[in-house]
Amino acid sequence: MQLGQRARPFSGVSAPRRPARAGSVAVRAAAATRDPKQRIVITGIGICSVHGNDPDAFYSKLLDGVSGVGLIDRFDASEFPTKFAAQIRNFDDEGLIDKKNARRYDDCLKYTMVSGKKALIMAGLEKERCSEGYKSVDPTRVGVLVGTGMGGLTVFQDGVSNLVQKGYKKISPFFIPYAITNMGGALLAIDQGFMGPNYSISTACATANYAFVAAANHIRNGDADVMIAGGSEAPIIPVGLGGFVACRALSQRNDEPQKASRPWDCDRDGFVMGEGAGVLVMESLEHATKRGAKIYGEYLGGAVTCDAHHMTDPRADGLGVSTCIELALKDARIPKEQVNYINAHATSTLVGDIAEIKAIKKVFTDTTHLKVNGTKSLIGHCLGAAAGVEAIAALKAIETGWVHPTLNQHNLIEEVAGIDTVPNEKKQHQITAAISNSFGFGGHNSVVVFAPFRE
Repeated sequence: MQLGQRARPFSGVSAPRRPARAGSVAVRAAAATRDPKQRIVITGIGICSVHGNDPDAFYSKLLDGVSGVGLIDRFDASEFPTKFAAQIRNFDDEGLIDKKNARRYDDCLKYTMVSGKKALIMAGLEKERCSEGYKSVDPTRVGVLVGTGMGGLTVFQDGVSNLVQKGYKKISPFFIPYAITNMGGALLAIDQGFMGPNYSISTACATANYAFVAAANHIRNGDADVMIAGGSEAPIIPVGLGGFVACRALSQRNDEPQKASRPWDCDRDGFVMGEGAGVLVMESLEHATKRGAKIYGEYLGGAVTCDAHHMTDPRADGLGVSTCIELALKDARIPKEQVNYINAHATSTLVGDIAEIKAIKKVFTDTTHLKVNGTKSLIGHCLGAAAGVEAIAALKAIETGWVHPTLNQHNLIEEVAGIDTVPNEKKQHQITAAISNSFGFGGHNSVVVFAPFRE
């Protein structure tokens, strides 16, 4: 789409336009009850993943069931009980970071900058490559909210190592700035000159969804016209791997790494670490329409809750999650019957998988129309970036009319009976409304609702 064309529904490059189903009509009617200033649309998508930096190529590999999990070669993991992860290899910043900063930045910052700029390029708002579009927005009304669970972990690890081995004089002056969790979003705003709301949210593996909810609220409250929101994480280093090993959270299926992440399977034994970033450009419908932006989907609503139960384990009854789903649907102003796709948190942990399924069944008493899949079975658990990457998977499912498989579905737990987990093969599915679940250590629950954009 050329800049200046009016906003219109995005029907997808691989699927012909289909007549709207009753569910999509109801969703459209619910969305239309909001003022255009209150409706939030997605105008840009940016990703850094084990399957690359292009959203189309990323989703194509998910649909093909390609696992990104393999043995770690970034450092010697031979002494660790878990020796594999979904590690990004040969990362290409595509010239979006200058050479000096490319040498200095922690990978977490690199992923934020690249995914953020690629989302802005798609939205026609990036400062250098989309100058006309950039000039059409008020920079004081564009905000950045890209969070992370752990921040610049490599910089932190190296700083502590230098302190212990060589003394404080060998600590880099970039140690603190590049380690803190707010710096990725701050650097993106500095680079682009965006002066709107800017801060970091860090709620472990729920981080990016929390960012989406907060970003939408800023737009609906009139604080901003555009928000760049999501999450980034780069934890696959010795201290990151060692920390999760100490928590006894990781799979140890070292002989079959690609079969390790197996949500809802009886033989699951923990999650698989991943990394990357997922960022969305969120914009009021009124603003997007005025500048003729291409629209990739609509954010209908979202919610956050706390289990108030345990540091790492979810409530066994799933109450915190089911409440969060109900609140998200209330914010979205749609009945639960309109949701027919769930991108589940589905980490492949013994307790978490069951708690989430209980919550889903509590809310959706009839699950016959649902497709529920687990992106982590293909790309591991991206921690603070997980909700960002999985939101992109949900939006691509809406666009293409295909939902990706959940890998390694061979011996499912009895609790999942009656739910289609899209086992091992992709399925065609016209989505009326989708929810994306993400939960984090500390009992942080988050749910966001997306739908096809309809005028």
